[in-house]
Amino acid sequence: MLSTGVLRAHLLAARLAGPVATSREASLRSYRLFAARDPRALIGIDPELSWGQRDLIELMAQRCGVSADPQHTSGHDVIDPELTLAALDAFAERIGVVARHGAPVLIGTGHPHRLLGFYAALADALSAAGCDVLTPAQGHCVDITTRFGLRTYNLDYVRGVALVRDPGAERPGCEPGAHTHSPLPVRTVLAAAAEAGGPLPELVIGDHGWVCGAGQLGFEAMGLADTDDPALFVGEAEGRVSVVVPLDDAVRSAYYRPLTRYVLNRACLSR
Repeated sequence: MLSTGVLRAHLLAARLAGPVATSREASLRSYRLFAARDPRALIGIDPELSWGQRDLIELMAQRCGVSADPQHTSGHDVIDPELTLAALDAFAERIGVVARHGAPVLIGTGHPHRLLGFYAALADALSAAGCDVLTPAQGHCVDITTRFGLRTYNLDYVRGVALVRDPGAERPGCEPGAHTHSPLPVRTVLAAAAEAGGPLPELVIGDHGWVCGAGQLGFEAMGLADTDDPALFVGEAEGRVSVVVPLDDAVRSAYYRPLTRYVLNRACLSR
């Protein structure tokens, strides 16, 4: 059993929490874009309230531990490891409830290069517990607007985890998938599941647009988010996202393994 103290030390040593690689400049830029309701920052959430940049700084200080000082405009952002640990406990509790009910789940990531292993371990454990890990719309095309213009991606699943791939990749099925913030993949997946007559997920797990897009459609959703991802925390504050775990979402994939062990232990799903 991985203790809270050991995990806290790991969070700080791996820079998953504490001073993280995400810059204050990047976070403030995301807050400005979100306040302006730019789709690149909303990533699927349609805020009910009016969120100005100062409001977002205050929210992110409460939920992540970043500086609440609007005059602090440069350097590394900071995540409070105590907030990460508390959110991981809530995340694990919800995983445990879903596992005990054998409920259908959907898991998807916009960070396959870093987080695929974390989510795949959850998918394996939930499947072993009797949950239906859903894989609708495999192979469907999704058109996503990127900084390079409109690009078409293919939906795929790896060990039960949804992601998108660039169809131009030289070795399809081998490269880990594309990084995306878009909510369009989860909308495509959920629409395909509904059109096929279900089942529909009781819980959606992931990051970026997978969480925000599902939560906005009324599905329970939870996941991981960095300091420059205010949309998930706004979704949580407004009641459309159930749990958000604040952490750096772009460190080495191996650094997330202790989090996997901790969550599965807390959810009573360790094998």
